Amino acid sequence: MRDRQELWLGLLGVLLAFGVCEAVSRAGLVRRSYLPPASEVLARAVELAGDSVFLDGIGVTLRAWALGLALACAIAVPLGLLLGSVPLVDAAVRAIVEFLRPLPSVALIPLVSLLLGSGTETEVALITYACVWPIIFNTVYGLGETDPLAKDTLRAFGFGRLAVLLRAELPATAPFIAAGIRISAAVALILAVATEILSGFGEGLGIFIAQAGLATDGTRDVLAGVVWAGALGLVINALLVWGERRLFPWTPEHRGAVGQGSGR
Repeated sequence: MRDRQELWLGLLGVLLAFGVCEAVSRAGLVRRSYLPPASEVLARAVELAGDSVFLDGIGVTLRAWALGLALACAIAVPLGLLLGSVPLVDAAVRAIVEFLRPLPSVALIPLVSLLLGSGTETEVALITYACVWPIIFNTVYGLGETDPLAKDTLRAFGFGRLAVLLRAELPATAPFIAAGIRISAAVALILAVATEILSGFGEGLGIFIAQAGLATDGTRDVLAGVVWAGALGLVINALLVWGERRLFPWTPEHRGAVGQGSGR
């Protein structure tokens, strides 16, 4: 019931925003060159679904998104497990982590572009850098939340440090890792599009938005591209949430939803 209420409230919010934008533009309160009617923007977004060149650009953006996120997971999960399970290592690198973590990835775009050029390599490098941090800190936090009784029980039966990590700590930390990946997925998509917009040439959704912004009366195409970016973000987040509910139904935030689904 709660999920249905949230869905209907979300749809209501979308319809209200759509109606306000449509009314403001139609009434002439804002010039159409600045804010086209929402119906025209939506129609253009639907029209782009039949444009093979545009869809190829979407594929380029999603490929960079997937590569960067996968590489971030491959780096962050083992590193987070190491930092969370070995306090000496955590203390040794804490200053470096706290120095690097606040650096905005967007500010690094000129430097990385200079070193790697403008292309998929730059996008993947920036996405990886930005996505590593949420996964690392969620992994470390998850290790700290592991039930100490489960660890002590395994140790009492003679299991070593690695066995305790694999049998108790890693399963307990997995939902936290999944949450970090979900957060990083949104960051990765934002950064992929932003990197393409700032580079200004090549292929990708951000390239389409950047080139539309330079065209005469290109606001409609810019907003249509933004609609596509938002829709991709919604789909990705929905798929990850669905995966979390299926993989970790015992967690408190998912237990009720799974129970309701099985009851239906």
